[in-house]
Amino acid sequence: MFIMENGQQTTTEYQSAEFEIKKSRFIGAIYPCTSQKQALQQLNKLAQNHPNANHLAFSWRIRLPDGFISERCHDAGEPSGTAGRPILSPLQGQNIINVVVGVIRYFGGVKLGTGGLTRAYGNAAKLAINAVQLNPWVEMTEFEMEIKYSELQSLEYQLNKCNGQLIEQKFSDKVKVLVLLPLSEKKQLQQQFNHY
Repeated sequence: MFIMENGQQTTTEYQSAEFEIKKSRFIGAIYPCTSQKQALQQLNKLAQNHPNANHLAFSWRIRLPDGFISERCHDAGEPSGTAGRPILSPLQGQNIINVVVGVIRYFGGVKLGTGGLTRAYGNAAKLAINAVQLNPWVEMTEFEMEIKYSELQSLEYQLNKCNGQLIEQKFSDKVKVLVLLPLSEKKQLQQQFNHY
């Protein structure tokens, strides 16, 4: 499913949280990711850490380069709609992007019913989400500039002010830099160092 939205939030942290209900153990884990490949890698790590788990249901919301949001959820063998959707729901409700949430279940021998499963998976996801610091998502851009040696310190200062960073520097008669900064700050920085 693809949607286009603003006012998004994300996190740079990994966290997990767990609880038990009717002898079944649920472990919710949230990971930052910027691609489906990264999301799958995180889920693989989670599965490797819990090789004896009965289920690993998951959901992700990832912002694509065109601004659309890729959403995916998976019930992992639980009855349809009882695991993946309840994990996705709090991500949608809080407009959280660039994360994957996986929920591990160790079956305790007592069936929870579809309503019980839905609540348990949703609760595990919410516990993991509540454990991380959410921040407004800011669209970043990466680009190269050529500046004078004397401007390097000033550039670093400007990047720090706008939560940008210097990724790479190459020195010759001038300094070729690769910077990462919020897209909204790009024009102003280019005007200030107009040797772009």
